[in-house]
Amino acid sequence: MPYFSGGARRAMAGVETTAPGLQTTAAPKPSVRAGVLAAVIVCLVTLSIATFEMSMGDLPSAVVIMGIVPLAALLFFACLLWSASQLLRIRKDGAKFALPFAICSATLLALQYAPLQQIYLSQNFWRHRADRIRIVERVESGELQPNVDYNKNLIALARRDAHVSVGGDIVIEDVDEGVYALFLTSRGLKHYFTGFLRVPPNGDPKKFFEFADKPPTQLERYDKEWWFVAN
Repeated sequence: MPYFSGGARRAMAGVETTAPGLQTTAAPKPSVRAGVLAAVIVCLVTLSIATFEMSMGDLPSAVVIMGIVPLAALLFFACLLWSASQLLRIRKDGAKFALPFAICSATLLALQYAPLQQIYLSQNFWRHRADRIRIVERVESGELQPNVDYNKNLIALARRDAHVSVGGDIVIEDVDEGVYALFLTSRGLKHYFTGFLRVPPNGDPKKFFEFADKPPTQLERYDKEWWFVAN
């Protein structure tokens, strides 16, 4: 049987002998796991708000603009500064302490260069396209008509259809060419809105009555009869 001295057995057990009769245990290695988890959570929240900010347009605009967004930005930049401070630990504790900074840096690049809202709009358009087409057909057939007393161009949709337009309402205009139908993606102060406008054949999105006084500030074609518009 191999023979090990008492000192060798203590060394194999992870015990360091510093002097006869005096023993100390090796210090545990520092972990970056909690820091990485915190950075991931903060960055995911930040990216989610940046991506879906438009879909929160039905909330009071002041809450979104003056509350949620600045708070998320402050939290993200605090995380970025903290993660940068962890770079000072690389030489002593290893390259793993660069991970939080790498996550925050990648998020910052995504916020700057990735078309987050365009991705959201494209997903929104194609996911609800069939439902919106069915609603337009019901408007054209006369099954759905304006039903809001204070606005002759507004249709309040049933609960089962309300998800296709922010606030559950659509704005319509019935003209000789057919029906214009606006499905909102956001509503803001001073009658600001964005949404998908269905334009009838031979129609022109700029002729929609909401743009009578001022042309749309955004106009992007998504399909044959569908445009994304903003006033």
